[in-house]
Amino acid sequence: MRISTQVVVVGAGPAGLSLANLLRRADVDCVVVERQGRSHVEGRQRAGVLDYAGTRVFEEWGLADALLAGMPADRMLEIRVDGEPHFLDVPALSDGRAGRIIPQQVLVARLIDIFVKGGGDLRFDADEVALHGLDGARPKVTYRGPDGAVHEIACDYVAGCDGYHGVSRTSVPAEAMTVFSYDHGIGWFTVLADVPPPRHPLLAVSSHGFAAQFPRGPAASRFYLECAPDEALDEWSDERIWTQLRLRLGDEALPAGPIGERTVVEMRSFVVDPMRYGRLFLVGDAAHIITPMGGKGMNLAVADANVLAHALRAAVHDGDEDRLAAYSATCLRKVWSHQEFSRWLTEMTHEAGNAALAGTFRRELARARLGRLFTSDAAARAFADLMAG
Repeated sequence: MRISTQVVVVGAGPAGLSLANLLRRADVDCVVVERQGRSHVEGRQRAGVLDYAGTRVFEEWGLADALLAGMPADRMLEIRVDGEPHFLDVPALSDGRAGRIIPQQVLVARLIDIFVKGGGDLRFDADEVALHGLDGARPKVTYRGPDGAVHEIACDYVAGCDGYHGVSRTSVPAEAMTVFSYDHGIGWFTVLADVPPPRHPLLAVSSHGFAAQFPRGPAASRFYLECAPDEALDEWSDERIWTQLRLRLGDEALPAGPIGERTVVEMRSFVVDPMRYGRLFLVGDAAHIITPMGGKGMNLAVADANVLAHALRAAVHDGDEDRLAAYSATCLRKVWSHQEFSRWLTEMTHEAGNAALAGTFRRELARARLGRLFTSDAAARAFADLMAG
């Protein structure tokens, strides 16, 4: 079963769905193929903040009203040190640049709805996806559909938006890219619980270890607890979770609630250079992984999609491939800037609390850096500028 299109988008996460919607507004034909089913894609709980730069992308393409309706502005961040609260008004410190609090599953569901209702071709349950002829003039993507039939889509370009474990990046010969990786030496035990969200996104630093609480809807919270990278899930009973959260957050009155999803997040960073091979362009997590600290993963995916959409529009409609040639370098400047910010914030918040992580000397250095955020307007503004994107 063969068809042709201008762009095949592999993966229907934030990167792929953002790109697909932008391409439709750029009058560039595309087909999206996704290995998982729709219910699975719409139910994945991940990031929850779209920074100012991300909101501007959707505003500029005319998608913000439909995507962000009812989503509150991301304003205040609380950093609690040994139980003492400190508040940073990010928009006020960054000349009014406010993001939005929007759970990833909400953004994804709305992107799917807009794309499908607009006539977009989105194919779920696409098994055995394979990429062919990426270094030629006319690549192809094949997959096996739910009915068992093999489908072949010829195209001009392929956008690999299927994440770190997807087929897109592994389709690139190892010698064609440089891989940069870093293990931060810590883990995050994370749970999704039916507990009212905090008034503001919360980071907590104490000698007991790092913890955080972020909103995930009107009646749910995502909690994070610093742990060993190889921590076993069965070592965390519900009682231990709530005890450690109350201790680290400095909130003895924190209510307990039913715990759903629980997992250990690997705090690692990963970047490939270039983000292109032939007519394949890697987007989002397929090209780079960043720690959750700073909330930049989903925002980098949206940023990549925006750069690629502009470049593909110029190539398809004007025959100008200069932007495509510059795609990787353009994206990587922002990727490395956010990687540095995420690493800086991770180091500061974790080492400021846990002396066992890096020693007492580094703990005091981290506390000095942390203290500057609350006493120096210049330091607070620099931090807010990076948070705003």
